[in-house]
Amino acid sequence: MTHSDNDPYVALARKTISEYITTGKKISVPDGLPEEMLTGQAGAFVSLHRHDSLRGCIGTILPTTDCIAEEIIQNAVSASTRDPRFQPVREDELADLDISVDVLCKPEVIDSPDKLDVRRYGVIVTKGFRRGLLLPDLDGVDTVEEQINIAKMKAGIDPDEDVKLERFEVIRHH
Repeated sequence: MTHSDNDPYVALARKTISEYITTGKKISVPDGLPEEMLTGQAGAFVSLHRHDSLRGCIGTILPTTDCIAEEIIQNAVSASTRDPRFQPVREDELADLDISVDVLCKPEVIDSPDKLDVRRYGVIVTKGFRRGLLLPDLDGVDTVEEQINIAKMKAGIDPDEDVKLERFEVIRHH
């Protein structure tokens, strides 16, 4: 299987996962990355698919590290080993992983679901301390109502509860 690792974001996530799964060690930020990965800060999600099925997805809404490269390294390890929905990735699965990295733009509060578009915007729902997020442009999510309800479910929020809505755009690397 060939992978689109020409993208430095995806290549960094793959290198991180391969190293962590095979040695148990987290890599340091490597040399030769684009400047924006070293100086920019943003939340990022790393999504893993194997044979067209989700295999792990973990990320951060806002930056938690000094740079995007560190954010990707941290979330690649988590997506491959700490997603509670899945067993950790095994070494024999590494060659079959399709990896994408979504770099999040700053979320903005919206006052109505009418301001969402499932292809363009991800959604964040918040009720008290419960918060759920769904990335944009996901297979099988075709309506704003589905997008909001899935985000509510992820946060443990009842479908009929009112929530604060935020939307965000992503730069998707795959």
